[in-house]
Formats: sequence, C-alpha cells, structure tokens
Amino acid sequence: MIQSPIHQRLATSRKSGFTLVEILIVVIILGILAAIVIPQFTNASTDARKASLVSQLQTLRSQIQLFKLQHNDILPDLVANQWNQMMQKTNLAGTVDTTATGLYGPYLESNPLNPLNQNNTVAAAAGAGVGWIYSTTGATPGIIFATNQTDTKTFDESGVTQPQVQ
Repeated sequence: MIQSPIHQRLATSRKSGFTLVEILIVVIILGILAAIVIPQFTNASTDARKASLVSQLQTLRSQIQLFKLQHNDILPDLVANQWNQMMQKTNLAGTVDTTATGLYGPYLESNPLNPLNQNNTVAAAAGAGVGWIYSTTGATPGIIFATNQTDTKTFDESGVTQPQVQ
C-alpha cells in the first residue's frame, strides 16, 4: 500500500527528536552533577583567598621590618597614619617627606586590601570595617595580623597551607 506524503511526514517526524521523559532525565542528571561540583568550586575560591591573605601578610611583615631597619628601629604607626608611611617617601625619623630629604620608601604600591572581607583599614584591635590589626606594643610589636570574613575576629593563619608550585 502506498502512503500519502502527509502520512510519510508524520511517520518520520514522530521518529526524530527526544521524548519529554528523556529530556527530563538528562536535566535531572545535569542538576545532580551541578549540585556535586559547585560546592567544590566555592571551597577552592575560599582557599585561594586565604592563601592570598597569608602571602600578603608575609609581604607586609617583611616591608614593616624593612621600614624598621631603615629608620633606626622606629616602627611605622599604621594605626594613626594608616598606610601613608608605607606608601610614600619618609625621612630617617619615619615622617612622610616628599622633599629631597625623603630617602626611604615607598614600601607598598597601594593600600593592601584584605581578600577575605575587602577592608583595608588598620586598627589596634578587630572591629567593624577593620581589615588589618597592627600590634605596636606587647610581645609582638610591629606585627600585623588580618581579620577574617567576619571583620570582628582575627584570621587564624596557622591552618592555611600555601599552594604547591609545580
């Protein structure tokens, strides 16, 4: 029996394409895979920010020590002056001096931004809006610490591992 062209088109169109059930199965599988993979990327991002912060702390501490060495054991007053003494030329007394007698520095190119909370303010203790905690007295003078995601708490850098260079 010879079929009409309309019947042939209907027969071939029914054979091509996916059914609704097949499409739903694929969407469900993709949703499950996304639920597994996305949290891993979130953890990797947080770990990268923590590693970046530890690296920044090492750089800041070495620059503060260089400042102290060049200024006859005078530490920069980061709490009062924020980053000014570290970002501009200073004289031997540690005062910002843009004239020809400003022989030392700058030690930093820009205000360091805490990658965990996006704050760059320096204070003597953790608090709202504080990115860095600078100790000028006590057992650790001249040491800078960071606040964590909650800027009222100090970042614990002891458990952070540096990424391996291959």
